[in-house]
Amino acid sequence: MARLRMGSCSWKYPSWAGLVYSRAEGIDYLAEYARKYSTVEVDQWFWTLKPSPSDVERYRAAVPEDFRFTVKAPNALTLALTPGKKGAEPVPNPRFLSIAVLGEFLAALEPLRPQVGMVMFQFGYLNRKMMASPAVFLEKLDRFLSEAPAGWPYAVEIRNANWLGLPFFELLRVRHASTVLVQGYWMPPVAEVYDLAAELLEGPVVVRLHGPDRAGMEEKTGGTWDRIVEPRDAELGSVAAMVRRMLKGGHDVFLNVNNHYEGSAPLTIDRISALGLADGEAVDEG
Repeated sequence: MARLRMGSCSWKYPSWAGLVYSRAEGIDYLAEYARKYSTVEVDQWFWTLKPSPSDVERYRAAVPEDFRFTVKAPNALTLALTPGKKGAEPVPNPRFLSIAVLGEFLAALEPLRPQVGMVMFQFGYLNRKMMASPAVFLEKLDRFLSEAPAGWPYAVEIRNANWLGLPFFELLRVRHASTVLVQGYWMPPVAEVYDLAAELLEGPVVVRLHGPDRAGMEEKTGGTWDRIVEPRDAELGSVAAMVRRMLKGGHDVFLNVNNHYEGSAPLTIDRISALGLADGEAVDEG
């Protein structure tokens, strides 16, 4: 049976008091969060080479055994260029798709391994200065995935819309890696991408709901994430229908909702649940 897990992108939001948390301060946010949801996205390690042992142990202790983290790998692995010295032109990133860097990250993550649902490699938009062509990118990605340590669940997110073609999804299938479909960031609707790739997808799928205007949402909410400020009813209906198809097709689904999508991730999850999907729901194939 395929399983749906719904959760948010990060969890440390005092304004979720009353929605998720018993109060705004003085609590273990993750422990209370994990009583309500079965998964969460960890983005804080995207900005560092590896997690601290104390954070890994604290997160492990805060959640039940059947809870799952979808973890962003360091962006040191996915940035093709790094800033040059003293305002010079960007230079090639020596850590780009480095197996050594990945190995160190996974070693630090090892105590959390039973609760890791996915290790995600998030690539930003790659222009021609960063990557000569999609073929060159796929060659590098193929080599990286072929050499990545076995036994971990990997997923890839790209933000070049015109690279979301059959060669990309075929590569992921061959390398037994999952896809990350992102709603927002100038990418085509996730349901359209799924229609293109459905026959090639293998294993779990990560769907991230982000929306098109991060700065605009922050202005509208004032950084208080306890109400829907920009409803996306039509999109939610399309996403819910797509998730049902994924589950019927035998794919476990991680549905990660960002506050910036509608204004409040917990309330968006409630709205998705009202469409007939439930966190933790198991669905027979076919």
